Amino acid sequence: QVQLVESGGGLVQAGGSLRLSCAASGRTLSAMAWFRQAPGKEREFVAAINWNGGSTSYADFVKGRFLISRDNAKSTVYLQMDSLKPEDTAVYYCATSRIPYTSARANTQAEYSNWGPGTQVTVSS
Repeated sequence: QVQLVESGGGLVQAGGSLRLSCAASGRTLSAMAWFRQAPGKEREFVAAINWNGGSTSYADFVKGRFLISRDNAKSTVYLQMDSLKPEDTAVYYCATSRIPYTSARANTQAEYSNWGPGTQVTVSS
């Protein structure tokens, strides 16, 4: 199984930026995605990228503010987050798709099988 470890979370003021990283234990041909979960809320899709970085998708509430990318040589996916809002506060998780070559359109938890432990992002007003 692929092991994932997120990093880069922290405390930032509204309007600020953070870059999250997710390092995989080995090479993967899977799509990779970011999800987030705030206290008392369901885990929700944030962004996804296909196996070679050629396609991406985003949730409407982050489109234009967040950018997902990947470096397969480093087996790492990134999430650049700009113009952060207090409502972005959540634990952010990365995941790999169940099936190789899954499209970046995959935006449900059921389409992903391996999950990292998460990294906390807190945005103050």
